[in-house]
Amino acid sequence: MFRRLNRNTLIAFAGLLVGIAGLVVQWAADPAKFSAAQGFFGLAFPPGILFIVVAGLLMLATARWSWHAAFGVFIAFWIVGVGGISGQLTPNLVSTNLGTVAGNVVMSVGLLLTFVAGIASIVSGRRARAGLPSKV
Repeated sequence: MFRRLNRNTLIAFAGLLVGIAGLVVQWAADPAKFSAAQGFFGLAFPPGILFIVVAGLLMLATARWSWHAAFGVFIAFWIVGVGGISGQLTPNLVSTNLGTVAGNVVMSVGLLLTFVAGIASIVSGRRARAGLPSKV
């Protein structure tokens, strides 16, 4: 199945994994930040990990369609873009806990990579479907 995935899609998957790694770093640095999710999972666990995993699984399940990377693009935009606009991302970037800051930077970089590579994957997939030469 991975032979059908283009380079940009593989980079988008790598960005999702880096995003998860960033969340794990944040979780290890300050588990109490995720106590709001405790009632749902029974332990203080970052729910963003599950959202990213679901987006990755949806990307994999729809890999035969040119728009499959839209799931990764959406979750990256939601977490980094909407999180930044709503002011939920910024406090973690200026925290006194260096683990939280490092984890947030790693997560943001990974998800930004997913966003860019996902859009490039969608564009190259659409161009290939239309029979146009791929420029991405």
